[in-house]
Amino acid sequence: EVTPEPVTPEEATPAEDGSEGWARSLQMTRIVVIGGVAAGMSAASQAKRRSPESEVIVLERGEHVSYGACGMPYNIEDPERSIDDLVVMSADTFRSKRGIDVRTRHEVLSIDPAGKTLTIWDLADDREYSQPWDRLIIATGARAFRPSIPGLDLAGVFPLRALSDGAAIKEFLELQQPRRAAIVGAGFIGMEMSEALRLRGLDVVILEREDQVLPGFHPAVAEAVAAELDENGVRVRTGVSVRSLERNGAGLKLHTDSGTEVVDLVLVSAGVRPNTALAKAAGVALGRTGAIKVDDHLRTNLADIYAAGDCAEAWNRVRQDNDWVPLGTTANKQGKIAGANAAGADLRFAGILGTAGFKVFELEVGRSGLGPDDLAGIDAVAVVSKQRSKGHGSPGSQTITSVVFAERGSERLLGVQMVGKAPVALRVDVFAAALQAGMTIAEVEELDLAYAPPIAPVYDPILIAATVTRKKLAAGAPTAAAP
Repeated sequence: EVTPEPVTPEEATPAEDGSEGWARSLQMTRIVVIGGVAAGMSAASQAKRRSPESEVIVLERGEHVSYGACGMPYNIEDPERSIDDLVVMSADTFRSKRGIDVRTRHEVLSIDPAGKTLTIWDLADDREYSQPWDRLIIATGARAFRPSIPGLDLAGVFPLRALSDGAAIKEFLELQQPRRAAIVGAGFIGMEMSEALRLRGLDVVILEREDQVLPGFHPAVAEAVAAELDENGVRVRTGVSVRSLERNGAGLKLHTDSGTEVVDLVLVSAGVRPNTALAKAAGVALGRTGAIKVDDHLRTNLADIYAAGDCAEAWNRVRQDNDWVPLGTTANKQGKIAGANAAGADLRFAGILGTAGFKVFELEVGRSGLGPDDLAGIDAVAVVSKQRSKGHGSPGSQTITSVVFAERGSERLLGVQMVGKAPVALRVDVFAAALQAGMTIAEVEELDLAYAPPIAPVYDPILIAATVTRKKLAAGAPTAAAP
């Protein structure tokens, strides 16, 4: 998702970051951005603000730029809304209001780092041309992972990554009136789309090859989500792999290793992968995660080439290593810094914690920092606790389940996961601030948080979760097993 920022007085004048970037930025003549969604349009906007004299070009293979991809499940659930409602700012607006040369339906075929040129295919005019650049920003994002399953190319089978995917699903729902849907994969998108399709009146089954929904989450969180899905009529089959798909009259038949499912619509939500083929072919180095390796200025290993967003790694402040956690928040922040630096600034990206959240039916789910899959080599504990969301006697109080990950010995907070039918995401944000500050569990326990019976108990669930974790550490809780 991209949220273009307004031009502020500070950004209309020389940079106040202590660098000499403003003077140097005036010498830049051509900054080219590959990719026009979150990181790409943030980068282009920032580059143009920093260096109005520079030519800023955005090359986007699709038809839209600057759209809120994270809002697609909520748009799909409402047949009255146009998918175009998710477009935050049109290409024409970027051209006319910001002076950015946005070229949609232009696919970059190759990058020549030595000659500083791109080979581009203009899909609209069916022609190839060459584009020179002085600074290049790669913001090619991530692509939907398509497992090697025969039949994924059949009509009625969809990914959900680009705005065009959302438009295709909405059109199929309207024209074909499907009654049954299968979702392959039980991650964030699978959860959100299960609710969207149920609200559209479909019977929904989720097929997940791991032994729980939400791989990467603690079982206590996954079990709460599975119960919520069941309560809302979503069937969940875990520990199953889809082997093939075939036509079944007007519908589809999915063959799994433990039976079959007959449906009308299939959503493939098996995760995403960094879209790095173009960069790799040009000699841009990839990191241990398979995404583009960048430094804290978003520079790649090649001179004058930057990378940002879902195609690039980011410094994990807890892990103290480069990581790949594709999120819209990270993409926007990285894009802004890459664009500023490409225009001559000297800004640093401080890193990520992997903070994220989503909603499924009445549940909020959130996380920040390390989780069960990240604890290899760390002497850590995972402490589960349950707390009430409001003060004693206050109506509407709900149970919040917290899982706190902490390092034994130092008692340093490593991460948190929370789930409940009550405000969870903002409480996860408090833990995120504590993680960024490097706080210990005891320091989290001492936080001075707001209290009012309709809002929170005297001891907020955050404080209780920290107290329970500290006591478990003192009692010698067993080390959390990492896969």
